[in-house]
Amino acid sequence: MDIHKILQKLPHRYPFLLVDRVLEVEKNVRIRALKNVTINEPFFQGHFPTRPVMPGVLMLEALAQTAALLAFETQGEGVDENSVYYFVGIDGARFKRPVEPGDQLFLDVQMDRNKGGIYKFNAQALVGEELAVSAQLMCTVRKVS
Repeated sequence: MDIHKILQKLPHRYPFLLVDRVLEVEKNVRIRALKNVTINEPFFQGHFPTRPVMPGVLMLEALAQTAALLAFETQGEGVDENSVYYFVGIDGARFKRPVEPGDQLFLDVQMDRNKGGIYKFNAQALVGEELAVSAQLMCTVRKVS
């Protein structure tokens, strides 16, 4: 799934779209996506000026956007203007490695369950073979007026 397809599925836009490409997707099971981390990211100006590091919350957000792509691909649709994809919970988040400009962040998400419109995912992001972050994510899609 290239960036054009991702833009059809997710409502996020620059500077908050944090998925560049989907490498693999198995509906209702798992997804692997890619985030190219560049020095041009706006958050690097302040986090941190002398040693740029991608904020952990943005790594979690990239994983949540990847999870949303898996949920939408499983449902066969994308988000529309009347719905929003929300975090419901984040459990067990662990940060193991700093992510710096020039890194490629591989976003691996597995669907654990979908019950009552609440999705639960096991997620991890890697740089090469090194684990950068892992967490269990819970998300839902809600209609808004």
